[in-house]
Amino acid sequence: MPYRRSAAVQARLDAQEETILRAGVSLLAERGYAGLSINAVATEAGVATGTVYKHFASKADLAAAVFRRAVGHEVDAVVRASSRAGSTVERLTAGVETFAMRALKNPRLAYALLAEPVDPAVDEQRLAYRRTFASAFETVIRDGVADGSIPPQNAALSASALVGAVGEVLIGPLADNPVPEAVIPELIAFSVRALGV
Repeated sequence: MPYRRSAAVQARLDAQEETILRAGVSLLAERGYAGLSINAVATEAGVATGTVYKHFASKADLAAAVFRRAVGHEVDAVVRASSRAGSTVERLTAGVETFAMRALKNPRLAYALLAEPVDPAVDEQRLAYRRTFASAFETVIRDGVADGSIPPQNAALSASALVGAVGEVLIGPLADNPVPEAVIPELIAFSVRALGV
């Protein structure tokens, strides 16, 4: 008969993994991927290195899981902001503003999530999450085209271009110097103009 973990054992393992992931996100925000070692995460989480390996087979697996956790919060925030009731411009503004404000609040984390050189497995996930960000904007654009508030256009293409433009404005400066919050209104104005509003 195969071994089955009890509910209590599984709950303890889940809690341990949660602690490790929280420690990983904290280190990623503070040091980027270069500081996301198995040893550093174990120390931050208050567990043995072997415990981290029990949950993640390699640094690449750990980095991918930490990336999923960190970027998941960012995607959720942008999706929520752009899904609120309001006009196309209000929803677009909320989405772009949320994306940019969250990046400016933690530039080290934003750079890690958007552009820092990473393991190919993390880079693959980064592309998937860019598509998720774009999907949130695509919904707004499709709604705007449908209600006539923005001109007809390829919503998927426009949304991808918008995510690329916003990310590019934030990425370069985040690597060296934080972007001033004053750039956000300009970024919003650019985004609205780019869609033909």
